[in-house]
Amino acid sequence: MRLLKWILTVAAGWSFTVSAVPLAWAQGVVGAPRPWEMGMQRSFSPIKDREIRLNDLVLVMITVITLLVGGLLVWVMIRYNSKRNPVPSQTSHNTVLEIAWTVIPVLVLVIMAIPSFRLIYYQDRTPDPDMTIKVTGHQWYWEYTYPDQGNLDIESRYVPDEDLKPGQPRLLTVDNQMVIPVNKKIRVLTTSGDVIHSFFIPAFGVQRYAIPGRTIETWMEADKIGTFYGECNQICGLDHSRMPISVRAVSEADFKSWVEQTKKSAAAQQLPKVASR
Repeated sequence: MRLLKWILTVAAGWSFTVSAVPLAWAQGVVGAPRPWEMGMQRSFSPIKDREIRLNDLVLVMITVITLLVGGLLVWVMIRYNSKRNPVPSQTSHNTVLEIAWTVIPVLVLVIMAIPSFRLIYYQDRTPDPDMTIKVTGHQWYWEYTYPDQGNLDIESRYVPDEDLKPGQPRLLTVDNQMVIPVNKKIRVLTTSGDVIHSFFIPAFGVQRYAIPGRTIETWMEADKIGTFYGECNQICGLDHSRMPISVRAVSEADFKSWVEQTKKSAAAQQLPKVASR
């Protein structure tokens, strides 16, 4: 009975998730987690493309190693068990064997290290950036500053469950999205105003710590128009789970229009209020 109740509970939760998420995807959301997703999220950035290729390379290598080691264990158990070898032989100081089990792991690590270091270098500095965005983590919201757009500054906070609209994913929806132009190299400078946060967008392959007193650089480039979700994945306190990241990639013309509208809105909010008589 307990097992049946557990199965029914899991099935109910899964059906709710599956029924809710496609609504968001129907509205053009492309960079979000999917129910029962087993692999990495789909790539929408050159950095993520390289990460997926590195992941596939390492997966092939560890699969071959696992099969080889497993096969050797099975062969040893069958070939050298006590029934077939009542008087076991002893082998020591086998020079060829000792060199082989030292050199082969070193070669495997080198094969993994070369593309890993190249990927780290590739995402560490921005090649000819088209614009810059400064990302500041706070407890518990994000602040995005656009120095190339007159230091335009917006704050992004998560939308509580009771305020969600149909199709908006829970714990991923924010009031103010980061908006970027599509097919443009965006230099991202991360820092923090209090504790250590982490700026993480799986669809772009971007993950950088936001550390107080430090500015860390990375970059991203959306290759399609849409909305891409991420979150702070560094445990940063009470509302750590309520620090989502929502990036909306738009055309260059729509980006310029958004900048103008946001500036006008910010200017209107800063106007002094006239006291009523």
